[in-house]
This record gives sequence, structure tokens and C-alpha cells, in this order.
Amino acid sequence: MSRYIGRFAPSPTGPLHIGSLLAALVSYLDAKANDGEWLVRIEDIDPPREMPGAGTNILRTLESHGLEWDKEVRFQSNCNSHYEKLLHTLERSNLCYRCPCSRKQLRDNGGQHLRSCGIMGEPLSQEQSAVRFRSKGLSVSWRDLLLGSQSRDISEDFVLKRRDCLYSYQLAVVSDDIDQDITHVIRGADLIDSTPMQIALYQSLKSDPPNFGHFPLIVSRETGQKLSKQNLAPPVDNTQPIENLNLLACFLGLSITEESSVNDALELMTEQWCRRKLHRQEDFKI
Repeated sequence: MSRYIGRFAPSPTGPLHIGSLLAALVSYLDAKANDGEWLVRIEDIDPPREMPGAGTNILRTLESHGLEWDKEVRFQSNCNSHYEKLLHTLERSNLCYRCPCSRKQLRDNGGQHLRSCGIMGEPLSQEQSAVRFRSKGLSVSWRDLLLGSQSRDISEDFVLKRRDCLYSYQLAVVSDDIDQDITHVIRGADLIDSTPMQIALYQSLKSDPPNFGHFPLIVSRETGQKLSKQNLAPPVDNTQPIENLNLLACFLGLSITEESSVNDALELMTEQWCRRKLHRQEDFKI
């Protein structure tokens, strides 16, 4: 088998809830079952949305559940020079442009850009504009490791760098995945809409994309909404790791005993791990 490097990359906007712990566990199990490395990256590139101390809290939750990473944790806030370099590469190839248009302006104008926009060939300073990737109308296909053949059209030129000079998730994640040699991205189905944008960036940079796999989410049995920080999902209780792992094991069709240690539980789940258990369309209900 070729080298496998996977990762879990949460945003520090709050503590992990059981849904995000599932994401960590699934990516961990897939990496370890394939004799791979599992990396952790804290995606702290949006300070207005971040919660003080959340990054440290997330790492402690992973540690309390035995989810140990194989290399030093990467913090995206330390990688701005990498993102700017990648942005310049795309600019030199005329694959992006500076755009002063707000979402409201584009919506009100039926998607048409202002005459002053860089898409019209007008030079703009960084202070006046965001940077958008030329992607509208692109069709992207990939073989999802869990969902099979997928195809999506990109409906608009998406942002790489915001008007407030913060780098976008799409640019940062592709830059980091390339730099860290990520070969597999196993994540929740709520992120599948980002996949075609990321693959388009890989293709423009002449770089092979990782293997993507998207698994079902944990949703509220009462509301059908996915568990999220916005929906006030409660944080994981770090004092009961075996109970938490047992709950997630049940979702994944795996079995452990409540008498197991954390390390023994993870070893048992790794031995039982099979992607076919996630070849399902319905979400997990809690």
C-alpha cells in the first residue's frame, strides 16, 4: 500500500461536541487501519469567530480519548506566508482577480460584477478588494471513498482572500494539505460542497488532490439538525472517554466493552474498522 497521511483539522470556535469527536475518530481509525499517519491541524485563520482557549481545549479532548497525533500540531495562524505565496502563484497564472463586489451586490446584480471589478481587467489595491478564484462554471468529478462517483458544478468564483485580508478556508486548507503531503481526507458530509472547490485549486496548481471520503453526520433525533456549535451542541465530557467511545463505536458498527481502557478500545476499533460500514446515506441520530 502507498503511504497514507490523514488529518483532523478543527476550527477553534468552541469545544468539540460529540459530532466533531466522531469526525476525529473516523479519520483516526481510517489512518491507523491503513498503517498511516494521523495529523492534527488547528484551523485558526478567522480570529473574529474563534473562542479564546478553544484550540488547547480541543487538543485536551483528543488526548483524553487516546487520539494521539503523529507529528507536531500545525496552527494555520503561523502559515500566512505559505498562503500568500500560493496566492501569488495563482495571480501570476491569471487564475484569480481582485474583486470589490460584496455578496449583496452580486446577488442584487444577478451575479454580474461591478464595472470597477478586477474581473473586468481593472487594477485594484489589496485594501479595496477580496481575491477570487476563476472557477465559475467549472465541473469537477471525483471518486469518493465512501459515496462513490461524485460530480459538482462550481456556481461562482469563490474567495481566496477576504477584503479584511484574512485568508479563506479553501486556500488555507489546500495549501496546508499540499505542504503536509496529505493523501486522505476523511470528513463529514457537511463539507462535501467544499470538495469541488478544493479539487479545482489542486488542478490549477498541477498538484494531485488527496483521496476524499465523506461520512454521515450525527443529527438531533428531534429536529434533524446536525450537531454544531451554532446549534449549541453540548461539549464532550472529557471525564467519561470510554462512554463516549462506546457511543461512537455503536454508530460505526464496532464494539468495545466499558471495561476497556481507552487505548484498548481504540485498538479494538482499529482492528474492526471497515469503510463499508459507512456506505450509508442516512445520518446517525442522537
